[in-house]
Amino acid sequence: MSTTRKGRAAGRGGSAGTITADGAMRSERRADMVRLAGDLFAQKGYRATTVREIADAAGILSGSLYHHFDSKESIGDEILSSFMSEVLAGYRAAVALAGGPRAVLEQIVRSTSGTLARHRAALAMLQNDWSYFSAQPRFAYLRKALREIERIWITQLELGQASGVFRADLDARLTYRLLRDVLWIPAQWRRAGGFTTDQVVDEFLRLLFDGINSPAGPATATPSTKAAHRPVAKTTRRPAAKTAGRPTAKAAARSAARAAAGPAKAAAGSAKAAAGSAADAATGSTSKPA
Repeated sequence: MSTTRKGRAAGRGGSAGTITADGAMRSERRADMVRLAGDLFAQKGYRATTVREIADAAGILSGSLYHHFDSKESIGDEILSSFMSEVLAGYRAAVALAGGPRAVLEQIVRSTSGTLARHRAALAMLQNDWSYFSAQPRFAYLRKALREIERIWITQLELGQASGVFRADLDARLTYRLLRDVLWIPAQWRRAGGFTTDQVVDEFLRLLFDGINSPAGPATATPSTKAAHRPVAKTTRRPAAKTAGRPTAKAAARSAARAAAGPAKAAAGSAKAAAGSAADAATGSTSKPA
């Protein structure tokens, strides 16, 4: 009896051990299919990828895929939800632990860049098929997460402005959107340009906090200032064209001079004529007929 009980116990133990091993294998197989599906989603687009293609990549029949996932949406959900949860965890930790606004943003940039490097497929899915995911109720958590991310950025930028750490004339919302669009593509930079994630992050932070001006160099003029100090090109001035009824200033001066000289000239002519008449009378000369 005792032997039978021991055998049953051993049997139960062996069965439990087998179930545990099977469960681990099943979990590993599931993770492998998620990775393969993510690669296809990133390459072809989420909507363009079929369940059959995912099954073919995993080396199983399409029907077998449904033993692990109830739909393609379930696979996409698992990829995106794990990615977004990790991003938000990094943001929340930065706010809780980093300290001042500059330190918080620096920590956010570093943690987010690391997360993006580990989740390239999720990033590509959001960039390529955002119009689809944002319209699906199942993926409503994506919009909620992005609103929280934006709120954290804007809050830290405004706190930095209030404390004098950041420029007071920054538009916090516009600044966030510009930085977001740059920050969310370091994985592509690393693959295409040969840079590591840390190299990209360090340079991004230098540009963000220090700009591109040399600290020891001369101040760089803004475009408007440059325009104000740009030398004016010399041009050859042509005389204005004469127009009927609108005499130029020079013409008006000549007319005034002629008008002033007219009476004097007439008086001189009269005097000359009078002198000639007097001379004729004295000599007794007579006029000849024409």
